[in-house]
Amino acid sequence: MCRYAMYGPYKDIFACFTCRKVFKQTSDLELIKTEIRNRKFRCPQCRGIMKDMGHDFKTPRQDNLKQWLKVELLYNNGFTYHSCGCGGPGYRPAKLSEVTEFIRNNRYFKSEGELLLRNLTTKFRG
Repeated sequence: MCRYAMYGPYKDIFACFTCRKVFKQTSDLELIKTEIRNRKFRCPQCRGIMKDMGHDFKTPRQDNLKQWLKVELLYNNGFTYHSCGCGGPGYRPAKLSEVTEFIRNNRYFKSEGELLLRNLTTKFRG
């Protein structure tokens, strides 16, 4: 049985990349549907919109700029730390230098141009 299903609702973890801080917020499971719609959490410090990182997000130290940049790059490319609690969100690179290759190899969505290029190169190869 999934940990988050059994012992919930857990608070959701939201990150502010500008301030390099995280805050836990009320889970969607605790709210009625009208409260959930278009809900945005603002950072108490800079008032920027925080990003939903998932229950399994491990916060880097505030002064670790490389790790915060790594996490932001992953988030901006669709990789968060959401899971049901059984096995975690899956592999995430440990170092900033590994992020580009990880994103290239594991991207779930592709742009129209990337799909067209893949189709063209596949046709010419054989």
